Amino acid sequence: MSEESQRFPWPAAAATGVGSMPGSDPAQAMAVILGELPDVPHLPELPGRGAGADMIGRAATMLVDVPVEMTAGGWKLAARPGRDQRRAAGLLSADMDAAQEAAGDWAGPFKVQACGPWTLAAMLELPRSQNPALADPGAVADLTASLAEGIAAHVAEIRGRIPGATVLLQLDEPSLPAVLAGSVPTASGLNRVGAVDTTVTSAALRAVLEAAGAFGLVHCCARRVPFMIMKEAGARAVSFDLSLLRGEEEQDALAEVVEAGLGILAGVVQIPERMPGAPRKPRETGQELLELWHRMGIPAQRLDQQVVLTPACGLAGTTEAGARATLAHCRETARLLPELIEEGTP
Repeated sequence: MSEESQRFPWPAAAATGVGSMPGSDPAQAMAVILGELPDVPHLPELPGRGAGADMIGRAATMLVDVPVEMTAGGWKLAARPGRDQRRAAGLLSADMDAAQEAAGDWAGPFKVQACGPWTLAAMLELPRSQNPALADPGAVADLTASLAEGIAAHVAEIRGRIPGATVLLQLDEPSLPAVLAGSVPTASGLNRVGAVDTTVTSAALRAVLEAAGAFGLVHCCARRVPFMIMKEAGARAVSFDLSLLRGEEEQDALAEVVEAGLGILAGVVQIPERMPGAPRKPRETGQELLELWHRMGIPAQRLDQQVVLTPACGLAGTTEAGARATLAHCRETARLLPELIEEGTP
């Protein structure tokens, strides 16, 4: 067994999804995922079903002894559990039932996603104000501890339902750059919550990742991806939208985590609605990735083992046909990578 195959739980030339899918039928979503992503399938999220199926609602159902409720403005910390949290729990249970039915005998990497502590704190409101929980360090600490315990239980349940799976845990942190920059707005919109220190942010991420006991990665589909904080938090892989990687500073940070041996889940394919004109060919997508490695000065020989290709972000905003096409494009591009590396592209 090669060093790379021991380091990463996925096979070479693999692709996976980010998380969300269109539609409202978890069985259908699982069928699409298993059909298009035979190497690294994942548990789908179907936010089109409404409140409770969204990223924050799903995280709410994982929280332990921290009640939340849905208000006109979004999710809010509450005094006691209510029907919104129970509905979210029912939706997650249905998703896991569908996954067990379709993939109960699966043996290999299987990815699950959960909102990370900083995005959760930025999106949940405090119980007696409309300010984000992020504004209260005590609330953030309680949320982090609760989320860590809940995600650990979620990972354990997935292992029980799919015994042959090697679970990959993806923490979704689209708000992390804003948390670090001090740009998360208060309730009035006139002020911003102060920037959170990098040591504090990495410690909270580490607490959740370590509690889960799975191969952990952090996903951020916003600009200014904080690669080094993800690395310092103990993430074993990073996930991001390749099209948002701008400038030498970000490329240098990515190069550092690549050279440190972290797995790379590279979002290389936009959904059809965001791709005007003729669709790109998988070979073109693969060449773009290799060109990035060339610009970073990193040898591409092991790229197909270290990198998993994904859509640029979630697929809830497209049609079922669009989701199939996007995932197929990722899979076909991944299959081409060994050939492109052999050719020496660029």
